[in-house]
Parts: sequence; C-alpha cells; structure tokens
Amino acid sequence: MIYDLTLKIAYDYRSAVTDARHSLRVRPRSDRQQTVTDMTLTLAPLPDEAVEERDFFGNAVDAVVFHRPHRSLSVEMRARVRVDRPAVDLDRAPPLAELAETAFLHRDSGGEAPMHFLGTSRIVAPLRAVTDYAEPTLAGPGSAGPAILALTRQIKADFAYLPGSTDVRTSVAAAFAQRSGVCQDFAHVMIAALRAHRIPAAYVSGFLRTDPPPGRPRLEGADAMHAWVEAWLGDALGWVGFDPTNGIVAGDDHVVVAVGRDYADVAPVAGTFVTTGRQRTRHSVDMVPITEA
Repeated sequence: MIYDLTLKIAYDYRSAVTDARHSLRVRPRSDRQQTVTDMTLTLAPLPDEAVEERDFFGNAVDAVVFHRPHRSLSVEMRARVRVDRPAVDLDRAPPLAELAETAFLHRDSGGEAPMHFLGTSRIVAPLRAVTDYAEPTLAGPGSAGPAILALTRQIKADFAYLPGSTDVRTSVAAAFAQRSGVCQDFAHVMIAALRAHRIPAAYVSGFLRTDPPPGRPRLEGADAMHAWVEAWLGDALGWVGFDPTNGIVAGDDHVVVAVGRDYADVAPVAGTFVTTGRQRTRHSVDMVPITEA
C-alpha cells in the first residue's frame, strides 16, 4: 500500500517569541515494513539553525533554533510511504512466562532492545488498578500473542473514545479511572498493563488511514496523529503493533513516525521558547491511499 501523507502543525503566539529551540519528530520511519520514498519538511519562519539527526530509538529528529522574534510557527511534512506489513501469526509467540524470562535475560542494549521498555518511564508507571484489570486476560498458559490481542480488544470495548475528555497532561490513572480518552490514553494504559506483566511495550506515534477499503469501518483516531502500542514477542516475531483504540493488530493502515517508551519520547514538537501570554495550536493530517500495490 502506498500513501501520500500531509501533516500540518501551526502555532499562533499572543506575544512574539524571542527565542525558541524545538525537536521535531514528524518524519515517518523507513523500517517496520514501511519505506519512505519521498519526504519534504517546510517550516515558516525559516529556522536560524537546523540539524537532522537520529535519537536513541532511531527516530528522525529535526533540531531547529529560532533567534529572531516571531508570532507564529508552522510545520508542514509531506511524504510518500510504501507500507507492506504482513499479517503476524500471533500463536507463534511464546507463553507469557517464557516471554518475560527471555526479555529479562536479553543482552541487547540498542535502542530497540526489550530492556528499555520494561520499566517505569516519564509518563507510565506501575498502577495496581491497571495491573489487576489486565490480569485475567494475560494470566493464561497459552501463547502471549493472542492474550495481548485480547487485551487490545478489551480496552477497545471498555473505554470510550471521546476527543476533548483528556489532554497531553492527563495521567494514566485519570484516563483509566474515567474509562475514556483518546488513542494516547489507551496506549499508555495498555503499556502500563503489559509492563506490569513483564512484557516489553513501546509507544508508537504515527498515522492511521482515514479512508478504509470498501466494506471496512472507518477507524477511530484518524483525523490527527495516531498512537498505538508495540509489544515485543520474542526474537522470532520481534516487535508487533497493537492498536487498542480500534482493537486490532497494526497493519497496512498504520504508518509509524516515532517509537519510544511513552508520549514524552515521541512528541511531534518538543522544546522550549520564550514568550508571554497564551498560544493557540492547529493540527491536521491527510493520509491519501495512492495504490493497493
């Protein structure tokens, strides 16, 4: 499947920003069964300094600096991405106890190593209520793969997708207690549940197809950047995506931009700037399928 992607993020500031330093994570990755064949990034105003680099997790980062005063900032990313993500046989995953032991003993220390996705991160920490919620679903003796998919569907069934009911500051505990939120909240809840059961779990930021194939329902969370989870299912299967907002395994409808321990690692725009007063932001995504080839 080939997509043309457009991401637009804009900020309007009440008072001029006199100095700003941002890290942008908006370029899709060329891995995880997807290839970027064309990509442009346009900023207005033009930054005074700009460096393209990779972070520890392999995400593309544009580090930009603005020294001149400005009252607005716009970021526009356009890309063409080919996605070929075959279906995964989840039954091939080892049982939960074996998977947890393998992850604990894994000696790889690179950015995609399971060891980095087992413990507390800046947003996700152990929460007894979440651990207990997932226990009946994950405690069976069978393969961990179907159990994780069952948890994905459980969150889809039990949580209401309500844009505006949470924001980026909403804690995992608050989202879990109110049983509502958006894709970011559901991903954080699922990550907390999986890590509590010693399953490496990563947060994924990306895009979701807005126009599904004929006969398939429109997926929730497709009008903005989307979030889902990757679980490490052993050396044979590696990282597999699960979308708790829609209760599915991530497939060709999903395009990965950045991977981290939680949202704090993959925020599209992060950094610092100097100004006074409020700011207003706008965010839009357009994901157009070009061909099924």
